[in-house]
Amino acid sequence: MPKILLIEDDIAFCKLLEKFLIKKAFDVTIAFSAAEARTAVKNESFDLILTDLRLPDSDGIGLMSEFKNSFPQIPVILMTGYSDVNTAVKAIKNGAADYISKPFNPDEVLLVITNALQAPKEEEEEEIETPAKKKKAVKKESTAENEFVRGISAASKKLWDHIQLVSPTDMSVLIIGESGTGKEIIAKSIHQQSQRKNNNFIAVDCGAIPKELAASEFFGHLKGSFTGAISDKMGYFEAANGGTLFLDEIGNLSYENQIQLLRALQERKIKPVGSNKEINVDIRIITATNEDLREAVKNGDFREDLYHRINEFSIQSPSLKDRDEDLMVFADYFLEKANEQLNKDIIGFSPEVVSIFQNYSWPGNLRELQNCVKRSTLLSRGDFIESDVLPAEFFQIHKQSENTSFSLSDNEKEAIIHALSKAHNNKSEAAKLLKITRKTLYNKLKQYNIELE
Repeated sequence: MPKILLIEDDIAFCKLLEKFLIKKAFDVTIAFSAAEARTAVKNESFDLILTDLRLPDSDGIGLMSEFKNSFPQIPVILMTGYSDVNTAVKAIKNGAADYISKPFNPDEVLLVITNALQAPKEEEEEEIETPAKKKKAVKKESTAENEFVRGISAASKKLWDHIQLVSPTDMSVLIIGESGTGKEIIAKSIHQQSQRKNNNFIAVDCGAIPKELAASEFFGHLKGSFTGAISDKMGYFEAANGGTLFLDEIGNLSYENQIQLLRALQERKIKPVGSNKEINVDIRIITATNEDLREAVKNGDFREDLYHRINEFSIQSPSLKDRDEDLMVFADYFLEKANEQLNKDIIGFSPEVVSIFQNYSWPGNLRELQNCVKRSTLLSRGDFIESDVLPAEFFQIHKQSENTSFSLSDNEKEAIIHALSKAHNNKSEAAKLLKITRKTLYNKLKQYNIELE
């Protein structure tokens, strides 16, 4: 199985091409920048390199020259959206095996790649195939173990940096973010990179526990300690002993339950309901909330001492609209999962669907995206997810935003100016108020010649 390094900064296009090549029996590693490509070439061996001519941190021809100097045996094919004959000639003079211009058809891509590879001998192919297949199997296994997907946006990089910083410590972490942003996945990732990774990770939804049963759920109980206690029960604290206890939506705990929790965290001892015997517990606490706990403290709904106890380090879980660049990275990941679960083989998303996705505000965040992709995968009959399989209300929202994007009405300009004023010229906040993406807002600012002071 020939191994290809694909270097392309257009994420949606890159993922589409990767899916196509994998379907055509190539083993593909992707890099979104020259820096990532240099690292990949150091760590793995490739049969062919396919690179875009224009990258965010390098010129494709310059990068190709680097690779030709270090690895003269690897053929390099250049891709570009700018069909310039002079560039093509220059590239081939500099050692490119071939050159393809965008948009290009799949048959052309296959033909150019096949010619560049000059089909290796059958024996060599058999030798290469086994380890490559093994590598792929391992990659899928590790993805199943850890569902955390690293994005490429500034918000995602900051999130990853914070996770790596706090994971090896035993600090209590408070994860703050909207519903559906993957707070439990962040908590699991922290646990899996900590020294407690070989012990239990226990996740608890605080909103689902009736306040009368909270003590029993957290600390356990003895048989006969109250009506309905027909046997001894181990609580979450004891189950998580040596590991990590994740308390989701901690703001939903009653004031009385907060006092019980605080005592257990301070003393690191618990007493099951109906027992006189204390049990020592060694746990790390990670909590999550979608509300402003500081406001709840001010209002007297949440204990200030408990807030400081659980908030030794806080992490912001960004909403999907604050990480535009990651959208298709997540969409592709969810498509892989959906293909596996539904036994389908969809390659990717049509350009129209990518456009619809990019213009949608995603109020349900990653959870909504995952549901949308899974449903669309189930309904799709061809190789690509097309707009006709998207939910009806989703498509209607897109049509509305499409209509407004072409509207030159004065009202729209006034609405943008008003939103910017209300957000104190913070573009991200203004986009949220207008219920459009930041990208759309930037386009509107140019369209109406609105300059920020």
